[in-house]
Amino acid sequence: MRILVTGGAGYVGSHTVWELVAAGHEPAVFDDLSKGHRAAVPEGVPLFEGSLADRAALDEALASFQPEAVMHFAGSTQVGESVTNPGLYFRNNICGGLNLLDAMVRAGVRNIVFSSTAAVYGEPTAVPIPEDHPKAPTNPYGESKLFFEAILRRYETAHGIRSIALRYFNAAGAHPSGRIGEDHTPETHLIPIVLQAVLGQRDKVTVFGTDYPTEDGTCIRDYVHVCDLAAAHILAVEALADGAPSDAFNLGNGKGFSVRQVIDVAERVVGKPIPYEEGPRRAGDPAVLVASSEKARTTLGWRPAYPDLHTIIETAWRWHKEHPNGYGA
Repeated sequence: MRILVTGGAGYVGSHTVWELVAAGHEPAVFDDLSKGHRAAVPEGVPLFEGSLADRAALDEALASFQPEAVMHFAGSTQVGESVTNPGLYFRNNICGGLNLLDAMVRAGVRNIVFSSTAAVYGEPTAVPIPEDHPKAPTNPYGESKLFFEAILRRYETAHGIRSIALRYFNAAGAHPSGRIGEDHTPETHLIPIVLQAVLGQRDKVTVFGTDYPTEDGTCIRDYVHVCDLAAAHILAVEALADGAPSDAFNLGNGKGFSVRQVIDVAERVVGKPIPYEEGPRRAGDPAVLVASSEKARTTLGWRPAYPDLHTIIETAWRWHKEHPNGYGA
């Protein structure tokens, strides 16, 4: 299947492109490279360098590649930044997405898999969080993703575009080959921050809050291996190709790992202590965020291949150790 992957030079997008190639599909990447990396795109995969704000570039990419489906990863993803700069998130995640959908309508492409987020739920009232949990995002990032999910439903009614939205929390790890991995500037994700402390790229890790109502007092989050997320996107696009209806699915391990657990397991993986300090809670950090993925397992047949924290961190460590400066190494 020919699949155009927006944001395919980014973290989750690039891993999905690699897995698409391995599965025998024919992907192409559409990315402005503002956050993504040309080196993350497999050799031989077409790269259309352009912005979702550029309608002509979208039309050109779709006309040139003639995909049968689209995977949509491109957008802004930092929760904190979305609070201080909401306009950026609404422009990139909503207006850019609208441009993509309109280009799909013009090109006659009717299937799309959307990289959404469990941030659409906001503060959880049930854990693990099911798909029918109330949607009350607490930041513009979650709001932008939730609104785009609503737009997808309207475009199906008006234009026949079927969609699957995949909601997940913490993508983690790296490709087992060590050839691609996580490279963000600035880095805000816990596991790479921990490994940067190992490499001496930061003095220590700050544990924000140690008095939560959890077993060890630190926050619990759902970490899902990036290749497992990629596999779910492939299952989703194949389901749409087979005539599956539009839907939304959570992707998670069904359990979470605390900040202390992440540090402890990382110490075992790297074989040395990791310096950290305890800090106060951050405003708005829930104690536990874990997504139920039972629906994805049942309906899509999704089975995570890397569910344990040790393997997730081990693959991340292989990438960071061999690429201490990311793709700039």
